[in-house]
Amino acid sequence: MLKERRMVAEQVAGALWDAEAAIDAALSKTAHLTGMMPQLRQQAGASALIGQDALERASAAILALAEARRAIVETHKELSIVQGQIGLGAVKLNGDPMTTKPAPIERAGEHQMRQIRAVRAA
Repeated sequence: MLKERRMVAEQVAGALWDAEAAIDAALSKTAHLTGMMPQLRQQAGASALIGQDALERASAAILALAEARRAIVETHKELSIVQGQIGLGAVKLNGDPMTTKPAPIERAGEHQMRQIRAVRAA
C-alpha cells in the first residue's frame, strides 16, 4: 500500500512541478514582451500613444500570471500537508524543487557590509 501511495504521490508531484515551471516560463516570457514593447516603440519613432493599450494588457497578463504563481505555490504547500496525511511525510519525492536549497544571492558590496557589521558587533 505504501508503494502505491508513493507512486501516486510521485505522479502528482511531477504534474505539479511541470505546472510550476510552465507558469514561471509564461511569467518570464510575458515580462520580456512587456519590457521590450516601449523600447521598440521608441526605436520606431512612434508616439507614446501607440501601443498603450497593448502595454496595459500585457501588464495585466503579468499580474494574472503572478496570481496564478501564488495559487500554484499554495497548492504545493497544501499537497505537502496531504503528503503527511497519507503517511509520506518523511519521504522526499524525487526532484522536488521546493526541497533544494537555493544558492545565496550576494549583491555588490553585501559581503563587505557583513564583515563591517561583524566587526562592529565584536
